[in-house]
Amino acid sequence: MTLTLALNSVINFSVFMNIFMEGGPLFMTLILICLLVSIAFLVIGFFNVKKASEKSFKMLKLTTDSSLLGLVIGFLGSVLGLISAFDSVQALGEPNPSIFAGGLRVSLLTATFGLFTFVVARIGILVLRSVLKHESKIE
Repeated sequence: MTLTLALNSVINFSVFMNIFMEGGPLFMTLILICLLVSIAFLVIGFFNVKKASEKSFKMLKLTTDSSLLGLVIGFLGSVLGLISAFDSVQALGEPNPSIFAGGLRVSLLTATFGLFTFVVARIGILVLRSVLKHESKIE
């Protein structure tokens, strides 16, 4: 049972790494950094709710900015991927639909990861905002 779980986790990690590399390591890494920074800002904001609510509001704004940056980087990577796909189609003359579909898939990976980053951060922002409103009503 434990061996099966370990093998499944290794296989799942391998699949995620393949998707990460297919999306383009540069843009996917930048989006991952935005996701991690957003989560770090949220954690700092939650730890400072009772001690320093001003710092929590600052972390809330920084989380919003970093999540939007991840979203925009994702769409920039997607647009550049689409340009690359269209360039390869133009170079081939009569493109094979599978080649074109593969290029579209790769170009949409960065947009999907950017959207994921934005949604995760937005959920954290909503929760932190409600906690801050609740704390301000108590005081």
